[in-house]
Amino acid sequence: QVHVVESGGGLVQAGGSLRLSCATSERSFSITSMGWYRQAPGKQREFVADITSGGGTNYADSVKGRFTISRDRAGNTIYLQMNSLKPEDTAVYYCRVTTTLLYWGQGTQVTVSS
Repeated sequence: QVHVVESGGGLVQAGGSLRLSCATSERSFSITSMGWYRQAPGKQREFVADITSGGGTNYADSVKGRFTISRDRAGNTIYLQMNSLKPEDTAVYYCRVTTTLLYWGQGTQVTVSS
């Protein structure tokens, strides 16, 4: 069974920073990409950022220039550095691991107060 575990969420004031982490038990050579999605109350889950096995990154327009996705050298842990946070960034952030299947974590809450 593949495990996906997020951490690092919390409460922060607008303009502040948080760093999320996501670790998976999946073998790195099986992973094609890992990414972050978020879901705010009453809204659909949306894409935030991802990083491919080759190191390519993609970002939602709403977070470009503020969020940075990275990964460790082993290739099975990713990070999301979130700077200049806004109240509209408030959501549950989920990590997704893509192999030949998709795996999701349980989510971590990020709350940005105004």
